[in-house]
Amino acid sequence: MTTVLETAPGGPGGNGPARFVEVAAPPRLDAPAAVRVPPAKRIARAVPPYLFLLPGLALLVIWIYRPLVTTVQLSFFSWNLLPTSPAEFVGFANYERLFDLPDFPDALGRTAVLILGLLPFTLVVPTIVGLLARQVHGRAATVYQALVFAPMLVAPVAGAAVWQWMLDPRGGLVNQLLGTTTNWLQEPGPAQIAIIVITGWHVLGFATLVVAAGLAGIDSEYSAAASLDGATRWQTTRWITLPLLSPTLSFLLLMTLLLAAQWSFPLVNTLTHGGPSGATTNVYYLLWDYAFGSFDAGLGAAAGMIFFLGFGLIALLLVRLTERLTFHDS
Repeated sequence: MTTVLETAPGGPGGNGPARFVEVAAPPRLDAPAAVRVPPAKRIARAVPPYLFLLPGLALLVIWIYRPLVTTVQLSFFSWNLLPTSPAEFVGFANYERLFDLPDFPDALGRTAVLILGLLPFTLVVPTIVGLLARQVHGRAATVYQALVFAPMLVAPVAGAAVWQWMLDPRGGLVNQLLGTTTNWLQEPGPAQIAIIVITGWHVLGFATLVVAAGLAGIDSEYSAAASLDGATRWQTTRWITLPLLSPTLSFLLLMTLLLAAQWSFPLVNTLTHGGPSGATTNVYYLLWDYAFGSFDAGLGAAAGMIFFLGFGLIALLLVRLTERLTFHDS
């Protein structure tokens, strides 16, 4: 029951004396009880999204994590890759022997030289080319992008064959243009330069494409606002475009640090075989030589784990540094 105020009719104005009257309250409508879904049905509803991810996860486990676990296990054994020869457990002997070999630190130093030599091809030149390419429009832009990206489409072995002919000391095109008789692939210094230049020629198109994508993601309103404030093109590039391009350049720097030795491996294996006198032997080629040249799978696996942990630490530090120093368009 509830109490309401009621006014009785009557009087000149149609209003009589007021009184309180108790009336029955409307029935209360309870909220519908929650429907309990059986656990099996809830699982059946949650499974389909993961089924779409299952093929990719399976391939990731088969081709990435399983070989990684196998490499960790193999690094503690001595094995010559022959199926008839059993692997012998040696503990940390492979790691101790690895650090005692003189070619291991030498390969690290040559890899550092390779990375520094590739930075102009992956950072400086692509940035300049990307900025200049913004002035090209229409069909000319398509042709220009195709020409820049074309070296990336050339198979490394095929490109190495062409460069071997161009670097021939007797009648190669490079020596004819420079007016020298340098034996580019049989002398330590020139061989290092040749590997760096050829590798940079291969990856230049990829780096330029990444820079172009980064420039396309920068809002043009920033440049328009700067021009209205009287900023020159150089000032706009220096203080607006390059800071907003810093995440893209950080990505290319990370790719160069992690993949420089891998990019150069087909060229080293085809042109110099790590020579002359080990001048072009980087960490990636050294790892391959330990495992498949010397048939020492345990030593190669130990080298692979050292490189994996070392490059992983470098990548982690660079990512943390990138988060603090780069600028993002919010």
